[in-house]
Formats: sequence, C-alpha cells, structure tokens
Amino acid sequence: MVAIAHALDGLSRAEAARLVGLERQALRDAVVRYNAEGLEGLADRPKPGRPPTLSEGEQAVLVATILHGPDLERDGGVEWTLPMLCRWIEGRFDKRLHPASLSRVVRGLDLSRQKTRPRHPQANEAAKAAFAKGGYAAR
Repeated sequence: MVAIAHALDGLSRAEAARLVGLERQALRDAVVRYNAEGLEGLADRPKPGRPPTLSEGEQAVLVATILHGPDLERDGGVEWTLPMLCRWIEGRFDKRLHPASLSRVVRGLDLSRQKTRPRHPQANEAAKAAFAKGGYAAR
C-alpha cells in the first residue's frame, strides 16, 4: 500500500518500488490488482493445492467425536487410535484416509495425538476411588 501511495504521489514506479523494497514488476502487479479491486485486491490470495479431504462441518463433527471419546461396544475401544478414527470416518462420511493423513488433519485441528493413560474397559472406578482415599485394607 505504501508503494502504491508513493506512485500516486507522483514518484516513478521504479522509485516507489525501490523505497519499499519491491521489484518494479511486483509493484506493477499490485497496482493492477488495486485498480481492479481496490484495497481488497492487495490481500493474499488462497494458495493453490488439493482441497481438504474433510469439509469444515465434517471436521467439526470429528473434533466433537474425538473429545467425546469412543464407545466400547460401538467403536471397539476405550481410547481413540488413528486406525479406529479412520474406520469411523469411512463409516460416517464414506471417505478413506490413511492414519498418517489423519494425523496431519488432527494436528491441523489443534488436537494433540498424545495418548491418555491406559484404562481397562472393565475397571472398577469405585474400587479405584476407595484405594486413592486410603480405604483399602492394610495387611
């Protein structure tokens, strides 16, 4: 914007570009976009590339599912693993992902792939609580 302001003030494009550290061609491209679209034309354009496998809505459902945790009978485990999540995504959204690809998706959603402390599916929570309080019988 500063280079365009210099150009509008009457400096040559080469001088205006030099003052802000741009090449003359880069300033020319910016001026063309500014003339066509105004200040919005100077914003960064989206980078080309493959579109994400999961849409924003599907990613939101995935985050909620991960935070809620799996069901032992339905999902086959007490903690999510990447292969389990891949099977869940395939069943829910009919999209196939490799666990390594899903790892990148999960990290992109600001979720850690650290595993929680292991938990046996038939653990007795009341017994664990009593043990923690010191209500166990000492021998």
